[in-house]
Amino acid sequence: MPIRPARCYTHFSSPPYTRKEYIPGVPQPKITKFEMGNPKLDADYILSLIVLEDGQIRHNALEAMRVAAHKYLTANVGEGNYYLKVTRYPHHVLRENKMMAFAGADRLQDGMRLSFGKPIGTAVRVYKGYDVLVVKVKKEHLEHAKKALKVCSSKIPFPTMIKIEPAKNN
Repeated sequence: MPIRPARCYTHFSSPPYTRKEYIPGVPQPKITKFEMGNPKLDADYILSLIVLEDGQIRHNALEAMRVAAHKYLTANVGEGNYYLKVTRYPHHVLRENKMMAFAGADRLQDGMRLSFGKPIGTAVRVYKGYDVLVVKVKKEHLEHAKKALKVCSSKIPFPTMIKIEPAKNN
């Protein structure tokens, strides 16, 4: 079955469903690398992508965000001139009650209301003010880093803002 739109999983009203030792068949998150670039970079600025609403971000949206930011930064800044980190891990297990979805299915199937469903993926629960992605860069690459965060903010279903801080070099 095709993947449902993000609006089906963006908002939440129930407690998180995270105990994977009790849940059979939880798929692995698509996102595998959480840190990219040069971790030993002596950066001048730290840019954070901050979420402005409460909600859930699916694991495939996190992966799309990471890939977009990495691709833009690698092309414009270079592999060793930035450090990128996805700061949230998708712990919450998403469930779906699979129903027939074709012409005439309403005559064949009346689904049970509020049914529990089977695991179909994972998501990150974020609240207002949480950072999702952090990029560290030198002063000369600040504009490219801002553009990369703007590009990857379109991959998640919430309004975001970019917070820029000077790095604390010890």
